[in-house]
Order: sequence, then C-alpha cells, then structure tokens
Amino acid sequence: MAPGMPVFVIVPGMADLIAPTERLHSSWLTARDEWEPGAHQDGTGLRLAGDDDLDSPAGFASWVERLRQQSDRSLPVGEGRVHATHWWIVEGETYLGAIDLRHYLNAFLLEGGGNIGYSVRPSARRRGLASWALGAVLLKAPAYGLDRVLLTCDDGNVGSARTIESNGGVLEDVRRTETGVKRRYWITLDDTGRSLSPLATTRTVAS
Repeated sequence: MAPGMPVFVIVPGMADLIAPTERLHSSWLTARDEWEPGAHQDGTGLRLAGDDDLDSPAGFASWVERLRQQSDRSLPVGEGRVHATHWWIVEGETYLGAIDLRHYLNAFLLEGGGNIGYSVRPSARRRGLASWALGAVLLKAPAYGLDRVLLTCDDGNVGSARTIESNGGVLEDVRRTETGVKRRYWITLDDTGRSLSPLATTRTVAS
C-alpha cells in the first residue's frame, strides 16, 4: 500500500455469496426482467442454460445443476469452456447478481474474458456490491491454485474499471478482441488472496 493512500474497507453487511440454488428461482426471474432483452450478464453462466426453459422450475433446476457441476475438475466441460466456480450475490432470499471464478484460462479468456466475471442486477447497483464480491472471490482464489488473475472489462465501462482497479488491478493493455475493445488487468495475490498491488484501495472483509 502506498504511504498515505486511503483504504476503503468493504464489509458484507447483509450480502453474501452462495452457491446457485433453485430456491431463489422467483427472485432470479425478477432480477432477469430488470435487464434489457439479450443483454450480456457476465459471470452468470447463462450460456450453460442451452435450451432450458428458465421460467419453469424444472428447466431452472437443470441449469443450476450444470452451474454447480462446472466446478468439478473430475468432470469434462464442453469444447471452448473451462472449469469454473459460480456464486450468487444475495441478501437473504433476494438474488442481487452473480460472479464466477474460472480456474484457468484458455485462449479466448486470455485474450479478453479473464478469470473472473461478475454482474449486478440494475436495481442493486451503486452499493459497492461488485467491489465487495470481487474482493471476496479473490480471497478464495488461492484455494484454486491461483496467485495471479486476469480481469477484463469493456473499454468504456468506467464503473467496472474502477471496481477492478480498487481491488488492485494493474492495467496491462487495451486491445481489440472478438467481443470488443477490452481493458485487461492483472491482480497478483498473496497466499491469503489479498492483492499485492500498492494501488489497491479496497480491502474486503470475508463474510
């Protein structure tokens, strides 16, 4: 930490990270409807839904099970995918967003996807939830053998860039990828999952 630099401590309050669960189906549907149709929700694993009807309890439960299975390194993942662990950001029984940790990088993720993706439902933004969730997942990263993680965001996404930078993200470059122009940051971690960057201004207290 640079001398004299303020540190903003993010505590979870009522928020928590939990494994995806079919119990929050109704709340998840309400959150989904806040997004524009077809909007990309990073970190949610929606691509794993395939043809599932997420409005139906059975289809939703099937998708949730695939989210859980993606973290099992003993099971194969589909072509172009990597093993990843998914968490939902919640307050009680209310779904607020999602975040995932990709256990390793393939060529696509190295170019512009990164190790961690996250999104917060529109009505829950500007509360520091993204910064808190990112910090909380960084604390978990060493358990997955990671001491350095890649974070990316769209070049024009000022809010996400600030979230990454406050958690110690060091900009490597800005490059054009197949999904648009991306800012690419690396966060180097100690063995407890805390950023080693002297520029980090957020410290998360684990829940």
